[in-house]
Amino acid sequence: MIIELLGFVAPPDKHTDLYQTLYSSLGPTRVKQGCLECRLYHDADADKHYLESRWSTEDDLIRHVRSDAYKKLLLLMELGATAPSIEFFTVSEVRGLDFIRAARQCTAV
Repeated sequence: MIIELLGFVAPPDKHTDLYQTLYSSLGPTRVKQGCLECRLYHDADADKHYLESRWSTEDDLIRHVRSDAYKKLLLLMELGATAPSIEFFTVSEVRGLDFIRAARQCTAV
């Protein structure tokens, strides 16, 4: 799984427009091949928007990054008040309650 995390600060006069545009991109992204999840959230303390998406494979993510919709997203991020942060995380293992159970029982995690 690949996690993409985009973060950016909107100029004060573009805050609402930027958020609405990002929000409207969620649905089309969620139905793309290989998209496991896509969400938008806001850090009020830093006044920063985050767009997070999770992809089954790197090929799925690459298709997304090459799309016209992603090109529009990149253009939108250029309107930010500061340089955007863009990070990609490759996840080799996902664990849940089994990790918590093992950690709390002091067994090998």
